[in-house]
Amino acid sequence: MALREQSYLILLALADGPLHGYGVIKVVRDLSEERVRLGAGTLYGALDRLSSDGLVSVVKEEVVAGRHRRYYDLTGHGRTVLAEETSRLTRLAATARHRLSLRPEWGTR
Repeated sequence: MALREQSYLILLALADGPLHGYGVIKVVRDLSEERVRLGAGTLYGALDRLSSDGLVSVVKEEVVAGRHRRYYDLTGHGRTVLAEETSRLTRLAATARHRLSLRPEWGTR
């Protein structure tokens, strides 16, 4: 199952354990070196899709300072999909490195 970059980063953010929405946003920003900045609407839409696909689940809900927080975590299936996608990307990167090394002059044009 190939994942969109945002979905991959959200799953990766949850690899260390449960996070609430703002925590996921911060970790994704850090993982992507500030390149991917999720808005709340984008994040919760993605979390809903990932939940429907059985990759994440809500593990805790609480109210903090009058605001509702939901904590999300990877399911077993989500962890498997994340590992498989990471392997696929690793193989793709290795192939890209190999192909680029075949024509080093290509980058100098």
